[in-house]
Amino acid sequence: MRYIVSACLAGVSCRYNSGHSRNEEVVRLVREGKALPACPEQLGGLPTPRPPAEFRKGDGRAVLSGRADVADGSGRTVTDSFLKGAIEFTRLAKAFRAKGAVLKDRSPSCGPRRVYIDGHLRGGRGVAAALLEAEGVKLISPSGLKRPPAGQGRSGK
Repeated sequence: MRYIVSACLAGVSCRYNSGHSRNEEVVRLVREGKALPACPEQLGGLPTPRPPAEFRKGDGRAVLSGRADVADGSGRTVTDSFLKGAIEFTRLAKAFRAKGAVLKDRSPSCGPRRVYIDGHLRGGRGVAAALLEAEGVKLISPSGLKRPPAGQGRSGK
């Protein structure tokens, strides 16, 4: 299977605080050409570093339907950047023919299971995750990746 992955999981220092969340399984997939790393927030034009952001009134699905928005720590609405980034991230996934997306949890862009809404960690999707899901891409958290069985090596044969 081919994946699009949150770039921070591949070790790219693109998180809001200029950090990363390197995951060795994601790095392995990228090295093997099975995964394409990208950052929806950077694709949406946001700088690194940037103020942290969270949802107001709903998650990424609610943003896509116009019922919620995304604001940074100063209260500035950054919804348009998150929408633009989600669209570009999804275009990349389609171009790469990704069937799965390995995404950083708690991210307002990538969160596949949990995100911050009105100051609380809740079940929900990031904006890019919600759009990918709507396009039929399977959402996976890094803990959902499985290593190849012993003896199969990197090639999976």
